[in-house]
Amino acid sequence: MCIKGFPLSKWQRSEGKGLIPMDSAEVLGQIPIFASLGNEDRRSLARQIDRRSFQKGTLLFRRGEAGDALYIIIRGQIRIFASTRQGNEITLALLGVGEFFGEMALLDGQPRSANAETTEDTELHILQRDNFFSFLMHKESALRAILYALSRRLRRTDNLLTEACFLQISHRLARKLVELSQTVEAATGSPASYEIFTTQREMAGLIGATRESVNKELKILRRKGLVQTSRSRITVRDLGRLKRRIR
Repeated sequence: MCIKGFPLSKWQRSEGKGLIPMDSAEVLGQIPIFASLGNEDRRSLARQIDRRSFQKGTLLFRRGEAGDALYIIIRGQIRIFASTRQGNEITLALLGVGEFFGEMALLDGQPRSANAETTEDTELHILQRDNFFSFLMHKESALRAILYALSRRLRRTDNLLTEACFLQISHRLARKLVELSQTVEAATGSPASYEIFTTQREMAGLIGATRESVNKELKILRRKGLVQTSRSRITVRDLGRLKRRIR
């Protein structure tokens, strides 16, 4: 989930809606898989993409459902998670502005491998399966970008397994907070603080720990003045000092 978001200059403020993209074709040019397209190609693709808004807490798809679309985040945040029949959940990823998801089911024709829901009011570009493949067939650079992104996500899974085995929870938590803060920074510039909208249970799933362990480590970070916590939100106050904890 290290794909960069959109620079602030590409956005405008709409009353009651926060930051929204100025132009769909221009926004597509800021997404890695579409960055190599010329202006006309981007505008042609933009006409094939649906743009939809979703309220916080909307379940976009469930594990096991057929995958018929690729989603690109224009505004907001998406939680990718797995759940059991008993109702237990583990968060696999938190995705922000400029990132995409849903590509696995499109590429292999298998059902969705996880669930996806909005964690805040969210705006998405949605590219249907037929249009997606038509686009990839004619744009080798975009196909390479898709494969590159998938490779990064596989490496991230490998890293998570390695960290769960060898790194202490304090180190894993600090690394994840830095990673999520950098996603916020990519989308909004360099704010004085970085607001991460996630619960402690979701954070525990992201780093392979228990909620109780995450709660304990966050208390330590609070005492050191590195973070603030509130309901469903972690605010990183000193990103520089947090980065030094993982060196």
